[in-house]
Amino acid sequence: MKIPYSISLLAALTSLLFAAGCSEPRDHGKISNHADHNHAAPHGGTLIKLGHHAYNVELLRDNAAGKLTAWVLDAHAEDFIRIAAPTIELVAVHGQQSTRLALQAVAYPATGEKVGDTSQFEVQADWLKTAGEFSGTITLEVKGTKFEKVPYRLAK
Repeated sequence: MKIPYSISLLAALTSLLFAAGCSEPRDHGKISNHADHNHAAPHGGTLIKLGHHAYNVELLRDNAAGKLTAWVLDAHAEDFIRIAAPTIELVAVHGQQSTRLALQAVAYPATGEKVGDTSQFEVQADWLKTAGEFSGTITLEVKGTKFEKVPYRLAK
C-alpha cells in the first residue's frame, strides 16, 4: 500500500517536533534556544540554572530553623546529581552585608549518599530566620565543570 505524500510529510514533521522537545536525551551544553525554558523545583524552592541547560541547583530556605538547603539536580530538575565536594560556596548579599556561607554535604543513608558523594547540602545561620529577600552568587563543581559566581535571588 502506497502512503500519500502529505501523510508522509506530516509524519516526518511530527517526528521532528517530538525530537526537538526537551525530554529527548542530548548534549544540553550546546543548545542555545532554551532561554524561556523552565522547570519546576522538586522541593518548592528556587532553581538556579548552571551553564546552558546543563544542571540546576535548588535552594530552599527554612525561615523558622534559619536553614538553607541546596540540591544539585540534572538539567530538567528531575534527578539528583551526586557530587564529590564536601561543601558548596554561597555568597549572600542581604541589606548592606555580604556573607559567605559554606553549605555542608549531607549524608542520606536511605539513598546511600554520603559526604563526598551526595546531592544535598545545608547550612544554618541565625540571620536566615529574619532575612527578607536576598541575592548573591553560588560556586560549585559538577562532574568536572566548575560553575563560578552564578547569580541567584531568593524571595522571602
